[in-house]
Amino acid sequence: MATKVLPPKQLQNLRFFITRSLNTPSSSKAAAASPLNLAEKPEPPIHEPPTIIQEHVKPSILDFNDHQKLFSNLPTTKLLHASSILHLVSIGPLVDFGMWVMNSRIMETDNIVRDVVLKTVRHTFFKHFCAGEDVVEARRCFERVNEAGLRVMLDFAVEYTSNNDACDQNLKGFLDSVQLAMSLPPYSVSSVVAKVTAMCPLSLLERVSDLLRWQQRDPSFNLPWKQNSFPIFSDSSPLYHTLKKPEPLTPQEENDLQLGQERLWKLCEKCVQVNIPLTVDAEHISVQPAIDYLTYLTAIKYNKNDNPIVYGTIQAYLKDAKERLLLATKAADKMGVPMGIKLVRGAYMSSERKTASSLGYESPIHNSIQETHACYNDCASFMLEKIANSSNAVILATHNVESGRLAATKAIDLGIEKRNQKLEFAQLYGMSDALSFGLSNAGFLVSKYTPYGSIEMVIPYLLRRAEENRGLLSASSIDRELTRKELKRRLKAAVF
Repeated sequence: MATKVLPPKQLQNLRFFITRSLNTPSSSKAAAASPLNLAEKPEPPIHEPPTIIQEHVKPSILDFNDHQKLFSNLPTTKLLHASSILHLVSIGPLVDFGMWVMNSRIMETDNIVRDVVLKTVRHTFFKHFCAGEDVVEARRCFERVNEAGLRVMLDFAVEYTSNNDACDQNLKGFLDSVQLAMSLPPYSVSSVVAKVTAMCPLSLLERVSDLLRWQQRDPSFNLPWKQNSFPIFSDSSPLYHTLKKPEPLTPQEENDLQLGQERLWKLCEKCVQVNIPLTVDAEHISVQPAIDYLTYLTAIKYNKNDNPIVYGTIQAYLKDAKERLLLATKAADKMGVPMGIKLVRGAYMSSERKTASSLGYESPIHNSIQETHACYNDCASFMLEKIANSSNAVILATHNVESGRLAATKAIDLGIEKRNQKLEFAQLYGMSDALSFGLSNAGFLVSKYTPYGSIEMVIPYLLRRAEENRGLLSASSIDRELTRKELKRRLKAAVF
């Protein structure tokens, strides 16, 4: 078999990168990824014995041993870029400095330093974790993801608004994202994603959450605007954000809350028309009660005929996550409402712990990563059983190899068809490509959560990704290992 020789400049760059950064050892067993930019043709496959990754995985379900097969859709240049970014975010001090700069006053005004920072971010982390700055760029990215055999969760990445005018503008952006989804091939978009903080002022969501928490403390506390919904608290839910009785909503606040609800409903109606699910993201627990309240109202209104069009989100790193999931699904069953749930671990760990500590309370986050894993796996198992026996649906969003293996095995054991539209695995774009391709190769539906929008808009999202991937034992360690091995294999094939 003839081998393909890389151009001298590309070969020199590849040798340099491998010797300088690809020999860094990593040992974590959590999963992660590289971006799916498939504009260039991949290198032709070179058949050689696969390198074994010591995962306790049944090859018949998920196979991570053959890195050549896993990354066969990625050209060398893109694999190299992905590996370099994942290496950079594994350097803790570098990430800390970058996050300090992005949160500093330097970014608040127009200046040369700010322009340089944004330009650097655009060509590195933004390119790796985001689909593009506008619909045109995003569409090209989505098409490449589809060509790789994966679907997309289409995320117009705006969040945190302070007034109704901005909320109206954001709604237009979300409606445009549904139009974009409609223009893509059928079934290539698994859902459209939205954040309630983009459609209802943040300060109002904080007020509503305070009132809901106080009613949880005192059931006799009357909320005249509150409608029938699913339970949003359990007996163990943290209530420390609200330490004194809040004032009732003013007439203007009640009107603004109604406007926020109507925006969410208008978006959902558009999704119903085109039969594309709407996934509502979870956010900080300071506003999560209001988010759950509005999401559940929307699910009750639109989840009909065994078709859960609205998905809420449960964050398994919270100690009360499993209890709240059980209470909400039980109430939905009683009302005859099919329940859609996106299950995640959570992305606000540092801020949640800091807030609890500053108020003198125990963290709402599980005390160990093992407890978080156990909670996630228990919730996933519960939802899979619901799928097997009812009309519920779940998006299992995980970067953890073991969680993916357990869920895939459970689904098969329960007789859930691999292409069942009510079971979707998902990973973030730019993370856990190995897990994404492993699950897809096993026959399951797999999506990439793919944000797009201006760099300024996605900065909060990028900061969360930097924190998630920080350090050698982060969520991206397995992909760093696998991409190193595949790049070494391709270099060897090119030279010899």
